[in-house]
Amino acid sequence: MSHQLSDLLLTPAEMAAVDAAAAASGIDSFGLMERAGAAAAAAALRLHAGALRFVVLCGPGNNGGDAYVAARHLQEGGAPVVLFHIGDPSRLKGDAARAKAACALRGEPLHLYSPESGDVVIDGLFGAGLSREVPADVRAVIERVAEAGLPVLAIDLPSGLDGRTGRVLGAAFRASDTITFMTRKPGHLLMPGRELCGELEVFDIGIPARIIRAEASGVIAENRPDAWKGVLPAEQLETHKYKRGHLVVFSGEADKTGAARMSAISGLKAGAGLVTIAAPDAAIAANAAHLTAVMLHAIDDAADLEDWLTDKRLQTFVLGPGFGIGARARAFVSALAERRLVLDADGISSFKDDPQQLFDLFGGEPRLVLTPHEGEFSRLFPDIGGDEALGKVDKALAAARGANAAIVYKGADTVIAAPDGRALINTNAPAWLATAGSGDVLAGIIGGLLAQGLPAFEAAAAGVWLHGEAAHRAGKGLTAEDLAAHVLPL
Repeated sequence: MSHQLSDLLLTPAEMAAVDAAAAASGIDSFGLMERAGAAAAAAALRLHAGALRFVVLCGPGNNGGDAYVAARHLQEGGAPVVLFHIGDPSRLKGDAARAKAACALRGEPLHLYSPESGDVVIDGLFGAGLSREVPADVRAVIERVAEAGLPVLAIDLPSGLDGRTGRVLGAAFRASDTITFMTRKPGHLLMPGRELCGELEVFDIGIPARIIRAEASGVIAENRPDAWKGVLPAEQLETHKYKRGHLVVFSGEADKTGAARMSAISGLKAGAGLVTIAAPDAAIAANAAHLTAVMLHAIDDAADLEDWLTDKRLQTFVLGPGFGIGARARAFVSALAERRLVLDADGISSFKDDPQQLFDLFGGEPRLVLTPHEGEFSRLFPDIGGDEALGKVDKALAAARGANAAIVYKGADTVIAAPDGRALINTNAPAWLATAGSGDVLAGIIGGLLAQGLPAFEAAAAGVWLHGEAAHRAGKGLTAEDLAAHVLPL
């Protein structure tokens, strides 16, 4: 994947490597710290012009160094500032020690901080460099600040958050604003980190893009069109409907047909040339009553499906929405092993007792897309789902490798992962997208993109993004029908 610098997400380890490479190239590392601290002070003054007192919390590393610089700039600008530190400031090293020496403020130990009305907290304790639970004195201050309802400006990342996974390590500040430098980290976008960061600003302190690109694996990025627009099919003026792909969506029984229609209509809106609902004979009438542009085909059992599949134009399928859990779903999926398939909802749950049976069907070039929410993910990947050491991106990547499938690990911070190690974090979904039937629409959109020839990972990523865009267009209070109606093709 080729990314804009603004799309790249660097893990804390990669950012540390960037800092080291910048210093090795002759860039003045203290100059970088000076710019970072000055930017934090400027943000504090801009965002909190009415502060009665800036309370700067300084940690034992370079994040603390940034905070000492910020405190110095605030004091020199005439703002009221007090400073608290953890550990022994005389043991600071390198640039952080230099920043402390240049700051005339006398600090006090962190545990002595008592919040006052009118305080604005500038958090420079740990940033993204934390990998273990916060110490007890830090937890106590986090709780006191939260109780007092004080605004927090976090430098780099609210202290207590893991910069790679976005998880809380014991306790974390809830920042109203976060200022970070050069690029964002996965922890800025993954939940609950995304919420705890508040408004996020990325400030350029002057590290050349070539150094950042050299250290960035490029494996994890934000899900934006740049990540997948390079594989979109060129628009052909005299295209044939089969050229734009034929999508088949399987319907459930007569009393469970709505979910499949949601998927089918969404696939059509996403640009598939033709969409057919394959339904049990007894469910044909229920579906026909609600459809115009979508075709119908009767399929009762796996033998019917095998006969129909002799038509090689049928290459792309969605199975799961409203389908029912059990042996019939497993038999259908087995028949589809050589085709492209979005497996959702009941389709996923049908393999919970033997996930490997599913994974073994889809070797070779990835052509399976799995769309589990949290519960379905844990059922399909019990070993990965239960591993507390892994964050959401690492879980999705492990699942994608194990299943040889594109994984859409759903949630407020949906992660899309590929077997080859690429991962995207989605950010454009509004809160009101969490509504009944929303997943059926997503499965259909992805199916529609697969039918048009997008590879599995790109179809999944583009589908998740289109789903979020449709939700914004539909607005608050949307139903799944509204959402489907607002789907637009790429």
